[in-house]
Amino acid sequence: MSGNARARLATPTAAMLPRIGDSVSFLYVDIARIVQDETGVKALIQSGDGFQRVALPTAALGCLLLGPGVSITTRALSTLARHGTTVVCTGSGGVRTYAAKVPDSLPTRWLELQARSWCDETERAAVARRMYRQRFGETAPATATIAQLRGLEGQRMKALYRMLAQQHGVRAFKRSYDPADWDGQDPVNRALSAANTCLYGIVHAAINAIGCTPGLGFVHTGTSHSFVYDVADLYKAELTLPLAFSLHDSANPDSQARRSFRDGLRLFRLLPRIVADIQTLLSPDDGTRQEDAEEASEELVNLWDPDQGLLPGGKNYDPWES
Repeated sequence: MSGNARARLATPTAAMLPRIGDSVSFLYVDIARIVQDETGVKALIQSGDGFQRVALPTAALGCLLLGPGVSITTRALSTLARHGTTVVCTGSGGVRTYAAKVPDSLPTRWLELQARSWCDETERAAVARRMYRQRFGETAPATATIAQLRGLEGQRMKALYRMLAQQHGVRAFKRSYDPADWDGQDPVNRALSAANTCLYGIVHAAINAIGCTPGLGFVHTGTSHSFVYDVADLYKAELTLPLAFSLHDSANPDSQARRSFRDGLRLFRLLPRIVADIQTLLSPDDGTRQEDAEEASEELVNLWDPDQGLLPGGKNYDPWES
């Protein structure tokens, strides 16, 4: 296999493919051709002078992430759709999300819960508070308003900037982002912008995987990626900020930041945690995940009634029927 034609399949392991909320499991593939043959969906990976056929576990797969160099046939896509697998086109190592195909059979439980919470101002504020509290931990005042929490978050970020700057010997740091003058920014800002973009990609993939919409945010608003920015903020202090400051003297900090997340599929391993956090934010008192999802996937579609709530589908409600 030539150096510029490297093929890699991220083989499922206990760390990379855990069974998590709503039975979502993830598999990342790049530099391969995915086809449907007489026995199932296979990934054809170059091996020496030929190709190795690797069977994909479509029946147990919640989300398939297609990295650079992947081609897929319509027959394979049809099989994945029948098994309820979300297909996401990503950058290398999942650091971008370009497109996603959500299967028709994917339950709308989390999408409906997200939409209801977003439309109700009281519940929207409650979700926003849970987001802030997750970042603050036990230090977040229980009675604080959203404006107060936003102010505390600003203070917290400034303190984190100062701490990391002192730790790495960086002079006074100020966060700035100017895409029109990318090369004119300092290395920390360039690395942080690149690392955040990688984080946005994997968060976007997780949101698509459980059927939520990236446009309905609880803290951010006014963009089709509002919910992506909401969820990504939960991890920046832990992941992207320390990395960015560690690259303060790099000659190519943005490239190094992207490689850091790609190497070893670092962000990819974050997917199960992101999904679990989203579910907890939207439904903190719900102790069930996988079991309910498996049962719900076999149920008929329900009907909605403004007075009675959900009604069973597949039933004739004609009052004159004998």
